[in-house]
Amino acid sequence: MAGLLLTPLLSGCFASGGASLSSDSSGPAEGGRLRVALAFTPTQNFSPYGGDALHLSRLGVAEGLTQLDADGTAVPALAESWNSEKDGKSWLFTLRRAKFQDDTEVTAKAVASALTHAAAAEPAPAALSGVKVTAQAVGEDQVRVGTGEADPVLPLRLSNPSLAVFSPKAYGKKGAVNPVGTATGPFELTKITGDTAATLDRFHDYWGGRAQASGVDARFIADGTARANALRTGQTDIAEAIPVAQIASMDKDTVHETNTPRNVSLHLNTKSGVFTDGGLRAAAHKAIDTSVIAKDVYEGYAEPGQGIYGRALTWAAGKHVEATGRATATDPDGESITIATYSSRPELAEVAQVLQQQLQKAGFGVKLEVRDYARLEGDLLAGKFDAAVAARNMMLDTGDPVSILTSDFTCDGTYNLSLLCDKNVDKAAAEAQALSGSAKRQDAAMKAEAAILRTDAVIPLAHLKVVTGIGTSVKGALLDPYERKIIGTGTRR
Repeated sequence: MAGLLLTPLLSGCFASGGASLSSDSSGPAEGGRLRVALAFTPTQNFSPYGGDALHLSRLGVAEGLTQLDADGTAVPALAESWNSEKDGKSWLFTLRRAKFQDDTEVTAKAVASALTHAAAAEPAPAALSGVKVTAQAVGEDQVRVGTGEADPVLPLRLSNPSLAVFSPKAYGKKGAVNPVGTATGPFELTKITGDTAATLDRFHDYWGGRAQASGVDARFIADGTARANALRTGQTDIAEAIPVAQIASMDKDTVHETNTPRNVSLHLNTKSGVFTDGGLRAAAHKAIDTSVIAKDVYEGYAEPGQGIYGRALTWAAGKHVEATGRATATDPDGESITIATYSSRPELAEVAQVLQQQLQKAGFGVKLEVRDYARLEGDLLAGKFDAAVAARNMMLDTGDPVSILTSDFTCDGTYNLSLLCDKNVDKAAAEAQALSGSAKRQDAAMKAEAAILRTDAVIPLAHLKVVTGIGTSVKGALLDPYERKIIGTGTRR
């Protein structure tokens, strides 16, 4: 089985669950309530099938059958072991003894039902792009998960926060899922205050051991300066995504940077508007100087964009394939475009301003649209703008370099901000998806990367480091390059 699981190494260290690399793991075994400021407001009432799934994962509320370790390998969570069957077309997962937060047992029937609901969600979770999953209980403690075609990375796929397991009572009509008191993690979501706050209490029957903090009080603060100020003034213990402009004025002992496979990219709308023209996409690409963005906007906390896979993924170094066959740039001749981005990561607005200047110099007329992400996501996915500046952790969905290609760049992709539909890209992604073994999949991912970049539908701008603000009294906060976790069983103050 080890040959089927991928290990996309990152520079930096992380271990999932309670035994994690953290800001500090020493100290007393009991702590008070933790106060956490998160950057993105909930957009779907904490539904696990969209971006809100990350809130449930980062706060230690929900988990799936597997999780990722430091090397991006699938390791046990609710499943304690697994093996492939039928040449990888199905996998048999053996469950550990665990309880849901509503005091019912985690059974094979409940897990199979949870995965069936996730597979039927509309739109499909990004981790399931291009994959049809079925789940069936086998006795009391085993679940058989089928994929139709062989899927060598299914254990990685099932680590995605959108495929978390909830108790049967969580699932309502029309696909709604209520995560309050129905998950399995070390902290139980007990109260949701609109899109501004959430209250969590320690779940005493957690299979992984009793959490050291008695609970978590989470606030959702889209303004990065406000998050930094909340940490500086002692109003919060942990602040997610500290803006680089705030770092110099903070206590250095509270600043923790993590190398990540997160990119900032400019996505050009290939379905409608100005950038349906490949020559104008090429003109935009030619006009952009990414070194200015890394140096001036990110102040050394980023590197100029070199492709979809950045240097944090050590296996990608030296493997990039040249993107030949690009269209010839044509004169923009004053064509007017609107670039959209979101305020939750304040550097993105600065990036958009730099792009505005560079593209105007090249002959485009450029307008900017900046909103909170919760108010922007639907319009981004609907292609209502000519271009979008967005940040994306390229390993977030599965820890597999191929999965992101399917979800973000193919005709049927569920997070395709460029609305790209190119037969060569779809073919390259499908070929990569069918391969087993990490080296083969990585090489195929690089070929697919070249096919994507030759379209100029996406222009990588910067590869980022993520900065988390952690109060000096906090021990055991999780520093996760995959950005799935912040709070674990050992996090306390």
